[in-house]
Amino acid sequence: MSDKPNLIVDLTFSFSLKIISFSEILESKKKFNMSNQLFKSGTSIGANVCEAQGAESKNDFKHKCKIAYKEAEETEYLAETM
Repeated sequence: MSDKPNLIVDLTFSFSLKIISFSEILESKKKFNMSNQLFKSGTSIGANVCEAQGAESKNDFKHKCKIAYKEAEETEYLAETM
């Protein structure tokens, strides 16, 4: 990774930290299934954005960003069901 600031990487990392904290709150309320699914989809956004930074081609970059988008959609859906 570069030392150069990357806004999308930084924002998705920050979002992942918030998801982790929120998942812990859900677990304390015994909402284990929701916590687990939200944790997976919410942290996957940043992981895929980060992985896209090392993509081997433009198509690979686009594919990883599309996966991140799909995970964001899932996370939004889960959040709306609470």
